[in-house]
Amino acid sequence: MNEKCFADIVERQFGRKIIYTNATDINDANILDVLAKSLPDFQFNQVAVEYLWNYYKGDQPVRNRKKVAARDDIKNIVIENHAYEIVQFKTGQTYGEPIQYTSRKDDERINKAVDELNDYMSDVNKHAKDIKSGEWQSATGSSFKAIQNADGEEIPYRIVAPSPMNTFVVYSSYTEEPMMAVQEMMDMDGRTYYLCYTKSVQYTVMDSKVIDRRLHAFGEIPIVEYPNNWERLSDIELVIDILDAISNMQSNRMDAVEQFVSSWVKFVNCAVDEDQFQKMKMMGALVVKSNNGSENKADVDIMTQELNQEQSQIAKDDLWDNALSILAIPSKQSNTGGDTQGAVELRNGWDFSKTRAKLKDGIIRQSEKKLAMLALNALRIAGKDLRLGMRDFDVQINHSPTDNLIVKCQSLKYLLECGIHPKIAISTVGLFSDVEKTFLTSKEYLDVLWKTTDMTEEELAAEEQRAKALLNKAGE
Repeated sequence: MNEKCFADIVERQFGRKIIYTNATDINDANILDVLAKSLPDFQFNQVAVEYLWNYYKGDQPVRNRKKVAARDDIKNIVIENHAYEIVQFKTGQTYGEPIQYTSRKDDERINKAVDELNDYMSDVNKHAKDIKSGEWQSATGSSFKAIQNADGEEIPYRIVAPSPMNTFVVYSSYTEEPMMAVQEMMDMDGRTYYLCYTKSVQYTVMDSKVIDRRLHAFGEIPIVEYPNNWERLSDIELVIDILDAISNMQSNRMDAVEQFVSSWVKFVNCAVDEDQFQKMKMMGALVVKSNNGSENKADVDIMTQELNQEQSQIAKDDLWDNALSILAIPSKQSNTGGDTQGAVELRNGWDFSKTRAKLKDGIIRQSEKKLAMLALNALRIAGKDLRLGMRDFDVQINHSPTDNLIVKCQSLKYLLECGIHPKIAISTVGLFSDVEKTFLTSKEYLDVLWKTTDMTEEELAAEEQRAKALLNKAGE
């Protein structure tokens, strides 16, 4: 149960600890030593990850709120689970559309091989695993995806998204490259053991002893980390104090409403026993007499003190607006009419949100490339070699490519009419996920309207700069 606040749980050490080793190689001689030195940092992360994941699912400290007041019998617990809202938004922003691999070469064989790789990834339901991993990534600060052999299956590998509560990667303190991936497992008898993967060897460690050692054929460490950012900060922990305050405020507001409805009855200069009071409540009227005539007049009143709900709502909205600003999540302000889509995106923060999301793209591309190479190696071993290298393809993360569709189409037409090479124009407007494939498929149609010419890499780069300059000028 998440009883304490998160800052106390992590001892104010925010973000997940990155586990390093000074070893230049992990082998039979030092595997136990490297693992033993890694476990304290992993166990520290483990506590934080479990807290954040449970928080995301609704187990939040407000459930254990204590009320010390005159009406301590009235204690509402109301959780506004904005943590779920935050994680779902961030996951959808990056993984709402399937991640695609795109060709980097003007080569028909490579283009077909990249298409086939995309088909394989679709067949193993990679998009579903991306979403699962993305939820871990946003909620806890990091996530993992792994390639496993699928012997006897039509597709020789599967993709899984192991939990960061039992998975970690050890990095070199010199190169920051991954040296070993570890999974904490439990056997049928409830005994803990560790599966440790280096680039070529899989170790099984139990009770500080290597009980199994075998070579694997993945070609690399088969578990790839997907950090949320370089500090492994969770989207939740960035605003967790604000989220706690919002739920606590909402709980107190419900207390105030209930206390107002269940107000005490005040009797002045009169005595009413319990049975008489119950009968009076049933009749809906109270009849009392003064004790001493006109000197001490009897009076009955309802004791009420209502919370100013309007001021409370202003304070609550301010907290939530600050959270949205910190996380670069757009507000849900209604359109007052007459605004273009671009104006609404700028006013409500959608443009800022997309810019922030793109900061994570480089981290994801790096991890995706490693995962793709593992998949390609599994296909090669199974006799289905696609003959693709690291430089043959790129990773395309689609952030709502159809947003501002009309504007993008107009921009494409404008660039083509200005004499920009069609391939550069298609790339610049951001309308298509696979620029190379779109250009090659459309080339015979483009040649009819705009005759394409062969250009060097330097000429294409210069043309791209000219295209961007033209769009900037047109937008002024």
